[in-house]
Amino acid sequence: MNIKNFFQYTPSTKYTFNIQETQSVSETEKLSKDEVKQSIYKSIDQNLKYVESKYNTLINSDIIIRTFSIVAKNKEFKAFLLYIDGMVDSDLINNYVLKPLMIKNKSNTFDGTITEEENPNKITVKKVQNFNLKDYIYDNLMPQNNVKQKADFSELFTGINSGNCGLIVDTIDIAFDIDVKGFKQRNIDKPSIENVIKGPQEAFVENIRTNTSMLRRFVNNENLIIESISVGKLSKTQCALCYMQNLANDVLIAEAKFRLNNLSIDTLISSGQLEQLIQDDNVTGIPQIISTERPDKCVKAIMQGRAVILINGNPYALIIPSVLIDFLSSSEDSNLKPLFANFLRGLRFLAMLITILLPGTYIAITCFHQELLPTDLLFSIFASRENVPFPIVFELLLMETSFELIREGGLRSPSAIGSTLGIVGALILGDAAVAANIVSPFLIIIVAITGLASFAIPNFSFGFHLRIYRFAFIALGYLCGFLGIGLGLFIYIAILCSLKSFGVSYTAPIAPDTSNLGIKYFIPPFWKQEYRNAYLAPKKEIAQNKISMKWKNSGKD
Repeated sequence: MNIKNFFQYTPSTKYTFNIQETQSVSETEKLSKDEVKQSIYKSIDQNLKYVESKYNTLINSDIIIRTFSIVAKNKEFKAFLLYIDGMVDSDLINNYVLKPLMIKNKSNTFDGTITEEENPNKITVKKVQNFNLKDYIYDNLMPQNNVKQKADFSELFTGINSGNCGLIVDTIDIAFDIDVKGFKQRNIDKPSIENVIKGPQEAFVENIRTNTSMLRRFVNNENLIIESISVGKLSKTQCALCYMQNLANDVLIAEAKFRLNNLSIDTLISSGQLEQLIQDDNVTGIPQIISTERPDKCVKAIMQGRAVILINGNPYALIIPSVLIDFLSSSEDSNLKPLFANFLRGLRFLAMLITILLPGTYIAITCFHQELLPTDLLFSIFASRENVPFPIVFELLLMETSFELIREGGLRSPSAIGSTLGIVGALILGDAAVAANIVSPFLIIIVAITGLASFAIPNFSFGFHLRIYRFAFIALGYLCGFLGIGLGLFIYIAILCSLKSFGVSYTAPIAPDTSNLGIKYFIPPFWKQEYRNAYLAPKKEIAQNKISMKWKNSGKD
């Protein structure tokens, strides 16, 4: 025992690690005060110390500070270049920033004096002693096409964080924000979710400037306005509000700007977060803003008088305002003949009703209203459930939950096994459940039809909300039968009618104006689409002439 105690090591103190609060309330308030804009100093040493402290250059390995001397009118000035390695194009910095500033030539060594060899006619030239260094660098020594002058560090850091480089020169209180972006980005590819057979095959990417250029190319009009708005105190995410100046309602654009400029958040990463922050209602879970990856869909909305919001770093755009029938419309509707497009629209409306009502209706009929079924069908349903030991509501909820698990598992699994998982879950699991007398075969058919109908909804968010509300109608159908279904449907329609999207009724143009319901849901031929949607209150209501096919109606107005 003594030998064990002699050789055994016993630490004198125990090492414990606890995460503790490092900031008090007063220190947090002090940090918020430090966010006040700091103007750029005239002293290069002060600027260098401030930049090094803000970017923690002793720790960060990708922050590059290049110090050098600028030659301007045969005088040297200290300067430094600040950029982030991996986000800039090194060739642009070497050839179009450092080279013009550092290498001596006639453009930067000329001081206003002409020698006798250069002045054979003895022309008197007045030597310029004083000059504006800021204007001289901007006008003569900066061959880059996109150079902006910044007066404070916060604006300069925003450009540097997005892939630009900053030039700070001694004796001037202005910094130059130079566009030298060179980071890798994803190429324009086909849409991954909103696929169409007839139509453009381009989708948005994560770069906001690439996305705005696609909109410019599609619209091809100088009235297209793209305003940049920064959202987030820390992330300073660039958002672009796009609209037609001669079409969009001024009140709509003012409301969109007001909501974007009054978001007190630290970070904004995705369009889904922004959608929650600017939509009118977040309680019901019903989507009120369309999120799309298709530029052609955004252009169509812009030409109707709507606005589109692009978010840097996200390949989805938000269309405002959006109404109910927009979530049941596809990008392919405008590319198909009206007969085909309206057939698909009717099919989608039927799919919406099946998705939200079919399981609840099945439970209501089998539990309360068996007299509605033919006798043979009723006997067939009860015969299939003869050996099932569970009540029908438990049976239905079990299969609906299993179907949702299969759907989610197929989405989150690698693409190589996602399809296999769906086949295994849908076929083998369903067949095994019927063979084990856990569920009835007829219920498998109901759940399968409901699942197929949910896939027919073109908008993912709208289809998701229908799947959630389906469980509420299952509960109402089990408790009260058709009375519960009717009550739930009344409440659901009342909720839809009460919603607004940026001041526009969610059920427009069907309600509150209930005249010609079918005509307003189904689209007319393109040559009959003479007016823009009245509920958007566009500046220009007429979209095309009454006689658009003049080749066919020559001589008519």
